[in-house]
Amino acid sequence: MSYEVKKTDEQWRAELSPQEYAVLRQAGTERPFVGEYTDTTTEGVYSCRACGAELFRSDTKFESHCGWPSFYDPAKSDAVELIEDRSMGMARVEVRCARCGSHLGHVFEGEGYDTPTDQRYCINSISLRMAPTS
Repeated sequence: MSYEVKKTDEQWRAELSPQEYAVLRQAGTERPFVGEYTDTTTEGVYSCRACGAELFRSDTKFESHCGWPSFYDPAKSDAVELIEDRSMGMARVEVRCARCGSHLGHVFEGEGYDTPTDQRYCINSISLRMAPTS
């Protein structure tokens, strides 16, 4: 996919911390239960840490007890890109920022969460930046 925000690997490395780069640009995963937004209940907008694109809103965030922030729907239908991921010996769906292609996490379906979509967007805190609305 062609992204609106295009930067070289060197530019991303200069703008992101080593931990941010490992997750956002190399599809890494932060450890569970340590992220800044795992337990946050503040009302606000969650944006891509790499490019600032609006991704999720706090009214779709829910407690899934998985160790990462969980949302049941993106802020806009075209805010994220979903890609088949067969790494780690399993079939999953990777979630990327549709504006810059940065790795955000994975989405899971049909796990029995009582949400309007029955989806869990399991997102790395380090991939996000949250701006409170109140």
